[in-house]
Amino acid sequence: MGVDYYNILKVSRNAREEDLKKSYKRLAMKWHPDKNAVNTKEAEAKFKQISEAYDVLSDSQKRQIYDLYGEEGLKSGLYAPPTDVYNREFKFSPRDAEDIFEEFFGGLRKAAVMETKLPCSLEELYKGSRRKMKISRIVLDGSGYVMLEIWQVFAFLLLHSCFYVSVVSSYCSKPATVEEVLSIHIKPGWKKGTKITFPEKGNHEAGAAPGDLIFVVDEKPHQVFKRDGNDLIIHLKISLLDALTGKNFKISTLDGRDLTVSVSDIVKPGYEMLIQNEGMPISKEPSKHGDLRIKFDIKFPSRLTADQKSDLRRVLGRTTG
Repeated sequence: MGVDYYNILKVSRNAREEDLKKSYKRLAMKWHPDKNAVNTKEAEAKFKQISEAYDVLSDSQKRQIYDLYGEEGLKSGLYAPPTDVYNREFKFSPRDAEDIFEEFFGGLRKAAVMETKLPCSLEELYKGSRRKMKISRIVLDGSGYVMLEIWQVFAFLLLHSCFYVSVVSSYCSKPATVEEVLSIHIKPGWKKGTKITFPEKGNHEAGAAPGDLIFVVDEKPHQVFKRDGNDLIIHLKISLLDALTGKNFKISTLDGRDLTVSVSDIVKPGYEMLIQNEGMPISKEPSKHGDLRIKFDIKFPSRLTADQKSDLRRVLGRTTG
């Protein structure tokens, strides 16, 4: 006989179409894999069995062959339906489980998105890194369900009036909290606001597919550099003497290199020095970088002696007149 489709669908052998539909709806909602994050493999197997049972019993030709020859006879292709006077060969072709489910429910809506910040240092966003993130989410484990069958009763209340009481079928899964560790690959050049989506790793809700979990990159402030798109900005303090005569600076880059910068031009207020390709990596073209922009804060002396002022006038070519 093989598989007992009637038993799988929890219906009698003389079940009508509405009985099959009602039972399929109840069982499919209970065992759909999207609603069973804890016991997914078991749910997938049961959901497939339930769908196949409904497919066979709701199709008159398949059901006739199954009732006479069982599952093995149905799938062998050796038997034709009794109503086929030409006794033509019948080939068993099962329908897709998700297609059947969508016919009934139109596809599950998704639960609300879970969104959380992912704070990243500027060094991580420059070099890239890998993170292990421990998450906690609510899932429906498929146990402890309550099913209220549709029923009707006559009763007399108050003035002995007659009425119907109907309870609509409903299914409740017991919520459970599970923890999981996710691996996140932070790519060089990612910016604040970049989103990393883990499909269906969010919370579960009754009657819905699991929601997505989204990490949103948040950039931590840096003590030395400030980011402006793909460029990096650094402020260097320079004395008035060095602003006029020049100086060499060493800058420690975000990937640990020592970058020597030679300032030979006269540094005026508002002067900005540009070093190409020393900015942030461009995420879509990691081999390319933005620029490093150096801004100078000129330190003026708080006071000068008379001799110093005289020397400056002489050097700069100014006279008291």
